[in-house]
Order: sequence, then structure tokens, then C-alpha cells
Amino acid sequence: MFRNAKEEDIDQILPTLFQIFDEMELDIFKEAGNDTMEQVIREGFELSNYRYGLDHILVNEKDDKVAAIVVSYPEEAEETIDDPLVKILKQHGINQSSIFTDKEAWPGEWYLDSFAVAPEFQNQGVGTETMIDFIDMLKKRGEKVLSLNVDVDNEPAKHVYDKIGFKKVGQLYIGSHLYDHMQFDLNQVPLSDNDQSSKAI
Repeated sequence: MFRNAKEEDIDQILPTLFQIFDEMELDIFKEAGNDTMEQVIREGFELSNYRYGLDHILVNEKDDKVAAIVVSYPEEAEETIDDPLVKILKQHGINQSSIFTDKEAWPGEWYLDSFAVAPEFQNQGVGTETMIDFIDMLKKRGEKVLSLNVDVDNEPAKHVYDKIGFKKVGQLYIGSHLYDHMQFDLNQVPLSDNDQSSKAI
């Protein structure tokens, strides 16, 4: 079931979200430590209009478990998306205004900030299924372009995005990692649930 995230999902969302943070190797996580940053993000879930606020998170629930998470927002929200977290960062002794300092989305896009599948549901097509449900939702809302960034070295994920219908339109750095910036034209038809990649995510 693809639905909005709820407070009771937080304990399951956190480890899945941290899969992404671990791969990104962000300096703030190295300096503050994962335990501190986990608490920061946990408190941030309760903030409205924050990047990782529950109002920006969707989940795919299977067997009463959070199988996959989607974090997204419109590009025009990006400039202030981390402002609500500043107070929490300071309370934990972190003198930064944001976890992220790089521009990630392009004008006119609906940006998929974070997308991850819980370990026990990986390689079962859950990622492809979740992405298709998300695309269908955005199409019904009238959005025009969906974008995401994928690490240039993450070939399995790029293969899935390519097959769904995403196109590489550029590259950018987030932290020290280089990413392909990909877009999906929401006027096109995505891969069907029954035509999943052999490396499904």
C-alpha cells in the first residue's frame, strides 16, 4: 500500500533513510556522528515544510512493514527546505544551517530527494513498483517533470531508472560525490509493474 508516512513509521523509516546517508559520506555525519544525526533527523520528522518532515515522505507498506520510502518536494521549495532544522542542529551543538549545501533540483521539477528500499524487501521489484506508484500519483496531480540524482557509480539503480523511462540530463556534485541528474517526463508512460528489471530494486 502506497501512502503518506505516519509518526508510527519513524522507527522503520530511519534505518532505510540512513542507507542513503551512509552512501553519501556527508561530512556533517562524520563530524557529529551517526547517533547524534539520527536524533537530529528523528526530531526533524515532526517539522512541517522540512526536507525530511513526515509531510514530505511517502511509504510503500507491505505485510505491515515499511518496504520503501519516497521523499520529495517541488524545486521551488528547495531554497528554504532545511530552514526548519537550524534550531535542532544548534541544540545538538552543530553550527551549520543545513545538512546539505549543494543545489540538487532544477527549475520546474518535482524533485525525488530520497528513494530507498528496506533491506529485507530488496531485489523483489519493490523499488520499481514504488516508483511506478509515485509516478502515477504525480501524473494525477498534474506535475510535468520528475527528477532525481543517482550516484554515477550506482549502476544497478541507473539501470532501473533507465528502464522506467528516466533520461540523464546532466551531472552535479552533492558533497564529494558526482551524480547523474535524471528526469522523467510525466506525460510519458512508465514501465509497467509486470515488466521489471532483472536487477529490480
